[in-house]
Amino acid sequence: MNNTTSKPLCVDLDGTLIATDTLWESVLLLLRHNLLLIFFLPLWLIRGRAYLKHKIAQQVTLDVETLPYHESVLTFLQHEKKQGRILVLATAAHQSIAQAVADHLKLFDQVIASDAQLNMKGATKRDALKKRFTTYDYIGDSSADLPILQAAHEGFLVAPSPTLLKQFHCPPDKIFSTPKSTLWDWLKALRPHQWVKNILIFLPLVLSHQLFDLTKLGTALLAFIAFSLTASAGYILNDLLDLAADRAHHSKKFRPFASGRVPIQYGLPLFLGLILLSFSISLLWLPLNFTGMLSLYLLITMTYSFYLKQKLIIDVLVLAGLYTHRILAGGIAVLVPISSWLLVFSMFMFMSLAFLKRYIELLHLTKQKVIKRRSYEMGDIEMIASMGPTNGYLAVLVFALYINSETVSVLYSSPYILSLICPVLLYWISRIWFLAHRHQMLDDPVQFALTDKVSWLSVACIIFLMLLANFV
Repeated sequence: MNNTTSKPLCVDLDGTLIATDTLWESVLLLLRHNLLLIFFLPLWLIRGRAYLKHKIAQQVTLDVETLPYHESVLTFLQHEKKQGRILVLATAAHQSIAQAVADHLKLFDQVIASDAQLNMKGATKRDALKKRFTTYDYIGDSSADLPILQAAHEGFLVAPSPTLLKQFHCPPDKIFSTPKSTLWDWLKALRPHQWVKNILIFLPLVLSHQLFDLTKLGTALLAFIAFSLTASAGYILNDLLDLAADRAHHSKKFRPFASGRVPIQYGLPLFLGLILLSFSISLLWLPLNFTGMLSLYLLITMTYSFYLKQKLIIDVLVLAGLYTHRILAGGIAVLVPISSWLLVFSMFMFMSLAFLKRYIELLHLTKQKVIKRRSYEMGDIEMIASMGPTNGYLAVLVFALYINSETVSVLYSSPYILSLICPVLLYWISRIWFLAHRHQMLDDPVQFALTDKVSWLSVACIIFLMLLANFV
């Protein structure tokens, strides 16, 4: 064994071996299981970070198999292991998490981690390593690792900050590069493509033929911005609570928080900032009733993220209800009454899209028999394939009945032209379900519609027919 491989190689976990922080992961998992435990966190922290980690570890078990491991570090460790190097996982994470990671990777000979008394970080970790080994090499990533790196025979860095590089000189060949967070990653965390759903806020103005009322249009635009910010806050919370499920998914694993491209510790501050900005806009410039609708939307989305998304059928009803809620909120913002026809139509239409989302998720299941953090099983796929299109066709039926109502005869010069919209809707609904069945549909029907030329053409046809019915 040569001089290099005779020295044990000690490796940090959080930010070094994995692109996330296990303490934050555990806290989020704890809150997902029991939100009331949030009140115990300060009490545990008073007794020290080691005690906090120990108490959290007693409550939840982290899924270490789905953690975002740094491939470049793993490859290096595997090479060193083949050379006969002793590998040590030395981390401030709790002993149970560190041991689970070691058991999963089958690379490490020893594990040094935090327990109920000692938080194995900084100088404490350095002293533990010096006590156990005469000399060692170390791989770290943050300023907290500086005492350990300075005491090591040789130090390696993973995606170091400029500050750390100034504090600890490290040759370029001993630096592991990892993908950096970009502005686009942060923007993706907000899911801006989902803001298209909030265009429903403008629907009451469009259907009441008041779209060119500039005062109301400006009010609707502010409502759209406020709703979009709140919706993004909801998506962030949902992603933070769904980390393990997203990482097990074939495409959701690339989401910014799940992949580690955006640090999860910034998730909750970002969530609170978006809420503050959204409600500031609403309270300053929009009717108080709209702020009430915004608050109700936030409450429903949070309840959905924590609990309702795991309930059979209820999750689909909630998703469809949130679409309808946008229409109601838009009507309240611009003081336009909402037709019961519109509410029933939207409920059926969006039930179809919500079922479509679950149908696609079931189609992509391979080894699993159920969707993670959902109540749907592979055996439900035929039932969903039946209920989904049926709800879409019921929406078209409601629209056909609406055409013959007195309201339409007042708003449109030639209401019978609107009946031509029915085959367009029937075609579009049937087509997206056929594409889903053929595995040609994206996971998100909304994202698919935004990139699908036929969907845009269908919308253009509907707008043209509405204009024709109004002016001819």
